Amino acid sequence: MSFGHPHRHFSRTDSTNSRARELAAAGAPHGTVVTAAEQTAGRGRQGRTWTAPPNKALLYSAILRPLQERHMMLPLAVPLAVCEAAEQLEPSINCRVKWPNDILVEGRKLAGILIEARPQDGWAVIGVGLNLSIKREEFPPDLRDTAISLFGFAKALPAADVLSEHLNRWVQAGPDAILNEWRERDALLGRKVEWDGGSGVADGVDDRGYLVVVTPGGGRVAVGAGEVHLTSY
Repeated sequence: MSFGHPHRHFSRTDSTNSRARELAAAGAPHGTVVTAAEQTAGRGRQGRTWTAPPNKALLYSAILRPLQERHMMLPLAVPLAVCEAAEQLEPSINCRVKWPNDILVEGRKLAGILIEARPQDGWAVIGVGLNLSIKREEFPPDLRDTAISLFGFAKALPAADVLSEHLNRWVQAGPDAILNEWRERDALLGRKVEWDGGSGVADGVDDRGYLVVVTPGGGRVAVGAGEVHLTSY
């Protein structure tokens, strides 16, 4: 079954990921998509909030089941689907991925992803927030210089259909295809990065999807998404 069927749309909800998780726990099928015109408690990675004015962003969550070992690459596969969807909606842009899964255009954040998995129950929820038509002054003051929007595409429901199409492809892709395409879109390659355990220069990702960093002493460290806090790019 493809993503997008069934599709539940809310005019207002606290979080599309929360609604999708409830549906998944109740047995909703693979491909179920939840969207909303407005979120009151949108969530990002590491406890961050995700905010957007009503009807100006794609707020999207999809249920993936059954969750299998081949889906270990999901954190890399989903950003590729978002990049391709955004580029289809706005062909003039070129999307890059800031590890692990922020979508950048011209160095500014266009979209964020939050994947919440329940391996013990065999499902995951793929959450995407994609800025569609948010003006600079509509972003919170601390995001006005670091966030960006598609501008030319304001309709969230057609955008959801486009994203579902690209998710269908990338969720089923093999690890080699995912890694090859992700490395082509790597926004951090050669850039200085810092995290709680040290600093160095980003040198791509390994076959598990971990960020590889060359340290000042010349060593190489593989950093997992749960332990890194990137402060420069």
